[in-house]
Amino acid sequence: MRLLKYLSVGILFGIVMTKSEAISWFRIQEMFRFQSFHMYGIIGVAVVLGALMHQLIKRTGLKNTYGDMIAFADKPNTYKASIFGGTFFGLGWAMTGACPGPLYTLVGHGFGIILVVIASALLGTLAYGALRSKLPH
Repeated sequence: MRLLKYLSVGILFGIVMTKSEAISWFRIQEMFRFQSFHMYGIIGVAVVLGALMHQLIKRTGLKNTYGDMIAFADKPNTYKASIFGGTFFGLGWAMTGACPGPLYTLVGHGFGIILVVIASALLGTLAYGALRSKLPH
């Protein structure tokens, strides 16, 4: 039953990504060239919604799907790591024309070449895991 919930949320996410045109490489390139507000609007709505949900969870004590309390741990300010990671994330996003979220939606739309991007992202994650102790945190 829980798998059905996740599948439903994934399908809904794919529909939202498609209808909002967040999977369009053209829209993403417009954003990086500062030619359109479209993607900035989508990202802004996501940030505001995420902040509101964060507060709702903290104030009401909502539980996860397993029935456990959701806890938020404070993280230290690591600007070096954020700049380093954000730069690589942004370069990958600009080069592929796809943010990690919509990658699976693009595969669902029949763009099989995106599997190369997903494999590269997984390889990058493995490389990070191997080099984590040597990176600035």
